[in-house]
Amino acid sequence: MESVQRLLLPVAQGAKPCVALVTAVMAVVLATAWLVIRLVFVKGNTGRRPCEADGMRLVPGSRGLPIIGETLEFLALSPSLQLPAFFQRRLDRYGPLFKTNMIMEDLIVSLDPEVTNFVFQQEERLFQMWYPNSFIRIIGANSLITTHGLLHRHIKNLSLRLFGPENLRRVIIQDVQTKTVEASLSTWLNHPSIELKEAVSSMIFSVTAKKLISHDSSTSDGKMWKQYDAFTQGLLAFPLCIPGTAFYKCMQGRKNVIKMLKEMLNERKTEEHHESFDFFDVLIKEVKAENHEITEKAALDLLFLLLFASFETTSSGITAMLIFLTDNPEALQELIEEHNNIRKRKADKNSEITWEEYKSMKFTSHVIHEALRLASIAPVMFREAIEDVHIKGFAIPKGSKIMICPYTVHLNPVVYKDPNTFNPWRWKNIPEPASGASKDFMAFGGGLRFCVGAHFAKLQMAVFLHCLVTKYCWKAIKGGRMALSPGLQFPEGFHIQLFPKA
Repeated sequence: MESVQRLLLPVAQGAKPCVALVTAVMAVVLATAWLVIRLVFVKGNTGRRPCEADGMRLVPGSRGLPIIGETLEFLALSPSLQLPAFFQRRLDRYGPLFKTNMIMEDLIVSLDPEVTNFVFQQEERLFQMWYPNSFIRIIGANSLITTHGLLHRHIKNLSLRLFGPENLRRVIIQDVQTKTVEASLSTWLNHPSIELKEAVSSMIFSVTAKKLISHDSSTSDGKMWKQYDAFTQGLLAFPLCIPGTAFYKCMQGRKNVIKMLKEMLNERKTEEHHESFDFFDVLIKEVKAENHEITEKAALDLLFLLLFASFETTSSGITAMLIFLTDNPEALQELIEEHNNIRKRKADKNSEITWEEYKSMKFTSHVIHEALRLASIAPVMFREAIEDVHIKGFAIPKGSKIMICPYTVHLNPVVYKDPNTFNPWRWKNIPEPASGASKDFMAFGGGLRFCVGAHFAKLQMAVFLHCLVTKYCWKAIKGGRMALSPGLQFPEGFHIQLFPKA
């Protein structure tokens, strides 16, 4: 009883005492039930699994404690960007493939770059996309990343209308620079200190919300943004949905955003004319079409995910970049020189950057790739085996859930010399992935489920750096420590002060 209470204490922080007590009692009851069911199952099922009969070994590992498995250790804060202790301990004990139980799911974890690449190469043949039930509750059952087959391709093609290279070239690059980055940076001058990730998140959310749903954050008191902030805080929390827990706050944030989007959707459907054509209009047209493939619920789930994914990962990447550059003046100087040279070649020094100028930012691209390699903004990805699979002497039964961890791919010393060192110059000798992902670089996922917003994210990062280093300099005030839990965290934030260049 005491051990269960002690393990669940971090989950129930901030809850009232009675809530914590109820949580502990529930855990004990569920644990007892789990043990009884487990004993009955084991007693009545002594046969071997089909694919084990071929002489292949099942993946070794442990399921941890009843109900919670090894979740709390997995979520524990790792104080650096090196391979978290949770993975390192199991790598040392079991090797690069091991089984575990986390977030109420039995999982096979891959820390093996070859196995990870094999899983991606065999997508839709031996493996398919899968997410834990708790995660699906958060992002929506009809979301882009949870659908399969023709429906997934259709939703992906719709999303690429907004985030694909052609639209980035025609419209978005100017909106990002003039209406978002430059406007935000000028307001930062008025503050003695700004917390970078929060400020960048708000900045990016404003441009994405404008493009997706014509939502103006500046005139709405940030109501939708605040709900997303609550959602983000509990995204990787233990899936215990009772008042006071981070997961409960996360679900409430989702509920409130979906409610706002639903109200906007209903208003838009009744409008005869709308001032500007946005992604909302595209989805409404899809929903209204005969034999429509996208339901209203799927449209709302898609909007919810695109709004979240567009700002959370990019803001983390930009914050990590500035921390690395602050600590590496030589890299910062070369970056400044590249952007000053672009500006010098302009007839109008204050004109917006062109697509050709963006594509010419070679060292900037190296900085972005190196920061994303080290920061691992997408710490885990999930797949499900749809056939029995034999690999490296192990049997992976059909139905097994796979957790892919890019850490070991990005920190592979065979590919990246001194892998824990920030060294953007290494990319002069390593081909950058043309499509944004490769077997050695998975910041934006891999396989057939490559992130549709990857090009948009890299464009925002490059434009932000251009506007920043050509017109401003900054001083670190406090924070700047990076950690993993398991995703990228800034425990003390990163507070900077911005100054105009003379």
